Amino acid sequence: MSNPQQLRYSKEHEWLSTAEDGVSTVGITKHAADALGDVVYVQLPEVGDTITAGESCGELESTKSVSDLYSPVTGEVTEINQDVVDDPALVNSAPFEGGWLFKVRITEEPADLLSADEYTDFAS
Repeated sequence: MSNPQQLRYSKEHEWLSTAEDGVSTVGITKHAADALGDVVYVQLPEVGDTITAGESCGELESTKSVSDLYSPVTGEVTEINQDVVDDPALVNSAPFEGGWLFKVRITEEPADLLSADEYTDFAS
């Protein structure tokens, strides 16, 4: 499993891109996507919602189970990935590219986000 070095990771298996103009992209890791199995439905936060680091902000439903989606940061949702809503399988096929979930304008970032190497160690 190769986790992109430029991303940061939560212990709930979400990834966070480096902020551009204060906005970061959030998705789930390949490790999480593989553990879920085939994702068949995603429930994402709404644009304009305030989300809180470490709290549930949506759900991912797979053929195996339903799992909460946790926010890695606190902030305001600025965009959701409609492609993933329309085709949830993107979460499995391209978790770090087209399978991203939402974008957030960060107001607070927890200190416990992991580097790629730290996440790889944590997830193994």
